[in-house]
Amino acid sequence: MDGDLENLDRGQLIAEIKRLPSGIREHRDSSGQELCWHHPKLWGLLPEKTDPLPTVPEWPRFLRGCVKYRESLDRELPAAKRVVDES
Repeated sequence: MDGDLENLDRGQLIAEIKRLPSGIREHRDSSGQELCWHHPKLWGLLPEKTDPLPTVPEWPRFLRGCVKYRESLDRELPAAKRVVDES
């Protein structure tokens, strides 16, 4: 794993180091429903060039997962700003 890094010169390693945090920050700084979407751009930061199709649960199970995720935000981030807009 990560053998692709072993062949990079110093300049290429620095470029890679700058590229990865940028992609992670973009995902981290997303909010609202953006956190729930398919993220091929984030996965594209990896050296292996695949865009695996996700295994998608049926609606009832999927929605239960969404509710669990939202409940975890209430527990773990009770002070996070709550929004009421539908956009």
